[in-house]
Amino acid sequence: MTDVTPPAIACQNLWQVFGNGADKALTDALARSGGDADAAAKDLREKGFIPAVQNANFEVKEGELFVIMGLSGSGKSTLIRCISQLLDGTGGGIDIHGENIMEASKQRLIELRRKKLGMVFQHFGLFPHMTVLDNVAYPLRVQGVSRKVRLKKATEVIELVGLKGREKHYPRELSGGQRQRVGIARSLVADCQVWFLDEPFSALDPLIRRQLQDEFLQIQEKLKTTIVFITHDINEALKLADRIAIMRDGKIVQIGTPTDIVLNPVDDYVREFSKDVAKGQHAHVSSVMQAGTEGVGPDDPGLRTDMTLDAALARCMELYEPVPVHDRAGKLVGMVNPADLAAALQVEEA
Repeated sequence: MTDVTPPAIACQNLWQVFGNGADKALTDALARSGGDADAAAKDLREKGFIPAVQNANFEVKEGELFVIMGLSGSGKSTLIRCISQLLDGTGGGIDIHGENIMEASKQRLIELRRKKLGMVFQHFGLFPHMTVLDNVAYPLRVQGVSRKVRLKKATEVIELVGLKGREKHYPRELSGGQRQRVGIARSLVADCQVWFLDEPFSALDPLIRRQLQDEFLQIQEKLKTTIVFITHDINEALKLADRIAIMRDGKIVQIGTPTDIVLNPVDDYVREFSKDVAKGQHAHVSSVMQAGTEGVGPDDPGLRTDMTLDAALARCMELYEPVPVHDRAGKLVGMVNPADLAAALQVEEA
């Protein structure tokens, strides 16, 4: 029997419909449409309802950083609020580590939020009368953890997010980036297993935002927490994500790796997102590599599957024959023609 690790999060046919009587309206619309989600959504709109999330289906792997992005009004924030049960979904199911949380009691949801689910939003929500240390330790205080233990844990997490030395400061004494770090630390202090972040960096200056993105990736590398991250910024999504789900008008239109999104957009909407992206900085050699090594030339510039196309081209500028490609462990796994690297970066003609 194959041991398959279950997903950390699984959404099945998830709907969020706004309007009085939405539950019955959704059931009726699906019945009239024969289960066709697009037809049901059209039916709902014609009757004055708002299908903010339409039939969402996806899984998030354990330890994965899953980004949901789209324009304003696409439904991305509504979707994360459904997954975290800040909003009750109108239809479908949401499993977190195999537990259907749409059927969980209020008491069970409180327990999950205290011990398993961490949340960070655009607005910091810090207690102005508490120091950084007390703000970060607050979730453990709610759990009844002793002051000595919770302050020790909070101190460790404060150091992790780069705020060592500011434990006794108050929120008013911190910059915007520092306050957001406090919010991140507070969500981490209870050792959350699933972490929801809704545009946590969007209110920050570009320089601070890039710095926090880098620090965020370092934290993720250390903790291996499962993360659902919301953004409207394609560059932020490409930088952070293991996989990206792109939403439009309440629907998920494409799910894929950053390379998939950049090189293989499914429609003009997705293509528009990535048209100004420097493809060579996000697409990897694995996306253009061929299996096998027959016909490979004598030169080996040291290409790896996870190397960006820009980096690979820099090593192959003067080579014309196919070159070998290795995986991270150094094993020979295939070959690539330098011409294919360059072709993958060509801008499509309108």
